[in-house]
Amino acid sequence: MEIWINPACSKCRSAISLLDAEGAEYTVRRYLEDVPSEDEIRAVLERLGLEPWDITRTQEAEAKELGLKEWARDAGTRDRWIVALAEHPRLIQRPIITADDGTALVARSEDAVREALAHDKA
Repeated sequence: MEIWINPACSKCRSAISLLDAEGAEYTVRRYLEDVPSEDEIRAVLERLGLEPWDITRTQEAEAKELGLKEWARDAGTRDRWIVALAEHPRLIQRPIITADDGTALVARSEDAVREALAHDKA
């Protein structure tokens, strides 16, 4: 299992604490330092079953500078969103957990982290 985190994020720290409490084996990816490529973002989106705008933090200053709220959310602009996430990783929702069974989820709640743990043990 891998978890994409920003150590400054309280939800990321909570997720790590829960994973540790459950004795889970995982790899931490500090995605602001080890920035995911466009292909990695595409792969995670496929595993999540989401579109790039679904995992975009639109309240970030960078999102406002880019005018993301005005961008279309359709197949024609999907690649543009993915490029923006790769170029501005701070815009990616966190934490994202990818389980060994091929699933992934945005683990912003304790329940979501527990779901990831269940998938990882499957």
